[in-house]
Amino acid sequence: MSEREVALIVGGGPGISASCTRLFTKQGMRVAVAARDTNKPVLQTLAEEHGVTLVACDASDPASVTDLFDEVRHRLGTPRLVVHNIDGRPREVFRKSITEVDAEAVLATLTNSTFSAFLVGQQAAKSMLELAGWDGHKGTILFTNASAALKGYPRSGAFAAASHGKAGLAQSMARELMPQGIHVVHVPIDAAIGWEQPDGSRAHRLAGQTADDNMAHPDRIADVYLQLHRQHRSTWAFEVVLRPWSETW
Repeated sequence: MSEREVALIVGGGPGISASCTRLFTKQGMRVAVAARDTNKPVLQTLAEEHGVTLVACDASDPASVTDLFDEVRHRLGTPRLVVHNIDGRPREVFRKSITEVDAEAVLATLTNSTFSAFLVGQQAAKSMLELAGWDGHKGTILFTNASAALKGYPRSGAFAAASHGKAGLAQSMARELMPQGIHVVHVPIDAAIGWEQPDGSRAHRLAGQTADDNMAHPDRIADVYLQLHRQHRSTWAFEVVLRPWSETW
């Protein structure tokens, strides 16, 4: 490959997105990260230390997503790897029964997760279909999801609906786009994700400190994402579920 690959990560934070950004730049890719708030300290650090391009974007807004892809193409080139890494849950839907959860919070969950995944997937597909393939591979669209994509937990109806919707979208896109040279991947992560804290430890804000690899390591998730992007098209995986060795499932 004579040209540098372009990767776009939609959703910016200290976990999976930051780990993917560091790994992809280390691999020689030109990386853009899109987030509503590009002034987050973690994103500013990535820009300063790794030369990452930051783009402000509301991924639940069609015009904003269209502008995002236009800006990335103009500044870096057409992305061959697009990662949708947005959870989408407002705090108001956490652990709320179906009889008490606020309807507006449910709508926000669906909009921020499933609808934004559709908007990003649509623009990624439009862009990649115009590319010449590298060994028949035009690009990869990867959707991060949660175990709620596989099972609906009690007191989690809004998130289950959004996650199931994202899974169905990914499966439909895979059946449509893989025969056209675009690898579509759905990655449910059945785990708390423990990212590095300022003191060097790893922790999750609800699950506490990591111990004995009991939480998913975002750097190792990024490794899997890169492996999926580089799979040969004769053995493309559609769905890969990630969970720690100790997870009960």
